[in-house]
Amino acid sequence: MAARVRSPFAAVLCAALAACSGSGTSGTATRPAGTAETPRTNALEAGAAALQNDGPLAKLDIVLVGFHPLKHEPLHAMEAHHYCRQVNQDFAQCVLFDGNTVDANLNGIEYIISERLFAELPAGERPYWHPHNGEILSGQLIAPNLPRAAEHALMRDKINSYGKTWHTWMTGNARQQGMALPLGPAHLAWSFNREGELDPALLAARDRRFGIDSREIARSRQDLVPLARPQSGVDALHGRFPSPTAPIRGVVEAAAAGHDGAGAPSP
Repeated sequence: MAARVRSPFAAVLCAALAACSGSGTSGTATRPAGTAETPRTNALEAGAAALQNDGPLAKLDIVLVGFHPLKHEPLHAMEAHHYCRQVNQDFAQCVLFDGNTVDANLNGIEYIISERLFAELPAGERPYWHPHNGEILSGQLIAPNLPRAAEHALMRDKINSYGKTWHTWMTGNARQQGMALPLGPAHLAWSFNREGELDPALLAARDRRFGIDSREIARSRQDLVPLARPQSGVDALHGRFPSPTAPIRGVVEAAAAGHDGAGAPSP
């Protein structure tokens, strides 16, 4: 997969060579509890930066931005900035932040697996994994700073995939108060799989910051619809939102379609 654009020069080059998928800054809404760092701590940080390497962090070179509702409380949703490593063709692992600035808070993790690996999961494990087709085909999920052709190829690669996401810190957003510390248990997050489930104000704010239009992105991804197979978990949150919702074209609940969510008809 393509690596993220790492510098202003690269962003300018991307824009010069081809239309890009959007670029913007999204700061955190929550300042953690605690006092300012001392000069001694700053000096230790500087020394560590000079002498230690990034280790596994150096491979977190794919950036995705989307939205996560909590499965048990879907009205609590957040903009999620994923910094991911594609470990192999079927498996990726991501660290989640509540923004893309240097002061963003680490607030979760997500593992991404292919439809093939999902098919191998025990039945009791599958309810932890949310489907991705709704995020992709609706234009919710973006890969900032990439040429549009590269972003499109990335999304094509993720059609029919699943994610297991735990948010460890409810850092909030412009519409919801965040916690100053990561308190309590981790929360299983899900995906929005119908039009009208995601708060339009959250989506509009993200689009405005990144200079994009999710509706236009959704239209540009309609060629991926024939590739989308029924997925497990599409209807997990159906009926749990106050506003009317409507299907997203190409996003189908596996059980309703007589499939097992892994590309095969149910027995």
